[in-house]
Amino acid sequence: MAGMKALVALSFSGAIGLTFLMLGCVLESYGVYWPMFVLLFYVISPIPYFISKRISGDSDASSSACSELASFFTTGIVVSAFGFAIVLARAGLIKWGACGLVLAGNAVIFLTILGFFLVFDKGDEFSWEQW
Repeated sequence: MAGMKALVALSFSGAIGLTFLMLGCVLESYGVYWPMFVLLFYVISPIPYFISKRISGDSDASSSACSELASFFTTGIVVSAFGFAIVLARAGLIKWGACGLVLAGNAVIFLTILGFFLVFDKGDEFSWEQW
């Protein structure tokens, strides 16, 4: 039952993050949809972890070159998502208020993705592999 509560909490926090992103796009004073390209960063951020998990298999090593490289790429993707909103605001394509909402949405969504992997990577009786 604890896994179900975690799944509901992660779903709720993901909805909050996407709400921030949508507000940064659709509010009447902002009205520009350039920040929606951040969704691509949300989709590709877990891919390096999945690839390293698949390649390294069940090795018990605390650190391997493959997992370190995956962490490096994931960090680059996350930093790029935050930098994308700031670059759009500096270029004048979006307003700074929209940038703030997108940055808040980024923080919530990436913490939700991190929470997902922390909760469901343990291999308990309830894991994401069942879905």
